[in-house]
Amino acid sequence: MTIDGVRERVARGATYEAIATGVLERGQTDAAAAHVFTATYADDALAAARAADAAGRDAGRPLAGLPVTIKDLFDVAGETSLSGTIVRRGLPAAGADAVVVSRLRRAGASIIGRTNMVEYALGGVGINPHYGTPRNPADPEVARVPGGSSSGAAVSVGLGLAVAGVGSDTAGSVRIPAALCGLVGFKPTQWRVPLTGAVELSRSLDSVGPIANSVADCLALDAVLAGVPLPVVSRPLSGLRLAAAQTLVLDDIEPAVAAAYERALRTLADAGASIEEVQLAQFGRIAELNQPAGLSPIECWAAHGDLVRAREADVDHRVAQRMRLGDGVSVADYLAIHDRRARWITETERALEPYDAFLSPTVPIVAPEIARLESSDDAYFAANRLLLRNPFIVNWLDGCAFSLPCHAPGELPVGLMVSGPRGADARIAGVASAAEAALAAR
Repeated sequence: MTIDGVRERVARGATYEAIATGVLERGQTDAAAAHVFTATYADDALAAARAADAAGRDAGRPLAGLPVTIKDLFDVAGETSLSGTIVRRGLPAAGADAVVVSRLRRAGASIIGRTNMVEYALGGVGINPHYGTPRNPADPEVARVPGGSSSGAAVSVGLGLAVAGVGSDTAGSVRIPAALCGLVGFKPTQWRVPLTGAVELSRSLDSVGPIANSVADCLALDAVLAGVPLPVVSRPLSGLRLAAAQTLVLDDIEPAVAAAYERALRTLADAGASIEEVQLAQFGRIAELNQPAGLSPIECWAAHGDLVRAREADVDHRVAQRMRLGDGVSVADYLAIHDRRARWITETERALEPYDAFLSPTVPIVAPEIARLESSDDAYFAANRLLLRNPFIVNWLDGCAFSLPCHAPGELPVGLMVSGPRGADARIAGVASAAEAALAAR
């Protein structure tokens, strides 16, 4: 389901109300949609759809009548945002919508429901023992993980239940499920989209972005979420200078991912892009600079540790184990991480200056089977580390990135990540759009 596709259906005589009704019914009855939603908003979604039908071409709102989903960490007035956990049940309800939810409503979006996620957004696999794990729609034969933490957001789009799912991205939580489900995901520079009204994981790294079926649809959502559209200039690949990163991002890569990634690079080069293999050794230092514990566990524990400590038996033990890493870290150590990160960003931005973007596989593996990761903590944590590793580079950089599908028909999804430094969102969107077109033409 795409924005243009929905608009075309309406132009041919369909109604937004009928489309929303169909989506809501499928979300409740289709076995493939099990565990996608933690709540649905039939009344509000249908009201927005009817308003779009009544306004017709004079709607004047960019998302009028379009079905959209929101991750279960964005506040909705009168409700408690659960953030994928059961320990937040009973906490005070939100007094107002999150800024992004308010902007979606003003843009006329038909908000279908809240989508499932990894507990507290702390994980890249997509498994949730409390609300179930949405099945990756890319493989009808084998039950595979959808990626996380915005698992339900991606599956809602992959199943055609929404034109876009709005998620959060702290270490890849938009781009990982986009890559594993064969979709497009956009992580903007953090400051572009307000975080007000979103349950935080890591205030230093959190960002808000969309998952959709195209770069254009992601940009349409981003314009609403950010409050201002990006000034994207269409550019041909010819003449672009792209750095194919070598350090870290290719380690432990599965053959299927390597093959799809190499084909993608050849496609971009054949279209005229200059692809240069660049070490970017800075990437290999991130893990050391992020010690002790890491910004995400430290800031997550600071925000939620008291509640988790009191009810740890009710928290996914894999999530609690990662959160606990942040317990007891000193203020001095925490501030030292920030200082090291700031110096690293300056150094890395300087290394990226000659290039229009840098490229890598979004993640180095295809989607693992759900059963294997549910049954083994060792397998879970090994997959989680690999899934988070490449996308986290961009969050640590405070940069921006798109994940684009680059696999061939019949293959499990593989993502190509097109990335850049903070504030380069418009340029990276232009590169991603050109790369998307070349990959589609192939």
